Amino acid sequence: MKGKGRQSRHEKRINLALQGGGSHGAFTWGVLDRMFEEDKLWIEAISGTSAGAMNAVVAAQGMYDNGAAGARAALEAFWHAVSKAGQASPLKRTPIDKLIGNWSIDANPAYRWMDIVNRVASPYDLNPFDLNPLRDLVGDFIDFDKVAGEEDMGIYIAATNVETGRARVFHRHEITLDVVMASACLPFLFKAVNIDGVPYWDGGYMGNPVLFPFIDHSPAPDILIVQINPLFRPGTPTSATDIQNRVNEITFNASLLRDLRAIQLIDRLIDQGALAEAE
Repeated sequence: MKGKGRQSRHEKRINLALQGGGSHGAFTWGVLDRMFEEDKLWIEAISGTSAGAMNAVVAAQGMYDNGAAGARAALEAFWHAVSKAGQASPLKRTPIDKLIGNWSIDANPAYRWMDIVNRVASPYDLNPFDLNPLRDLVGDFIDFDKVAGEEDMGIYIAATNVETGRARVFHRHEITLDVVMASACLPFLFKAVNIDGVPYWDGGYMGNPVLFPFIDHSPAPDILIVQINPLFRPGTPTSATDIQNRVNEITFNASLLRDLRAIQLIDRLIDQGALAEAE
């Protein structure tokens, strides 16, 4: 799609909003793969946070190289690289988990040890050199000049300003490796990422993902949200791990629900004639 603009075969234009959720971002890859395969859609812009930010920049690089087909190839290569890198990690399912079909790593001794230690020590104590294998993988895989050069598609990456508690949205030409890692910086695991002297944490706290850039900058009227954190989970969690997991799900959905309520309010005001619809 690089430099070609919207074509007659593109029957509909949309915006994509990609939520973060760690390794669950691989599910978003599956959605994107199908969408880029269906080349009747024109993607005006992508908003991404954390794993969604990684999917966004990988797709943009692929589009720069070879349009929709390039985006599919780049996403497949990236997630296979992530999977291969994870093979050496101690944080994986135990043999018993694999035998009984349990996909959780809660029973992994290394995971349990890390969970306990993270409650009493910060990454500034445990990881003074701020080692992050994922940073190296993303840095090796992404050509940010190509991301900036993919002018047919807007890209918006969210991170949380540690000092103000507000979302910072980085546009396509501002996106660097530091921006992507800031968007995915979980404060219990990694030091804050400093960009121009400002510390940032995971964008999921204040924008998971942000929707307002579409309203301000995109001509496409529709937004497709790829949500990977469940809103509803029946029952009351009772174990410490399940409670923490549910707290995280609620926290990382809060900003999305806020934005959706704001859009609903705007639509209602337009329907009532109290607000003029943008041209």
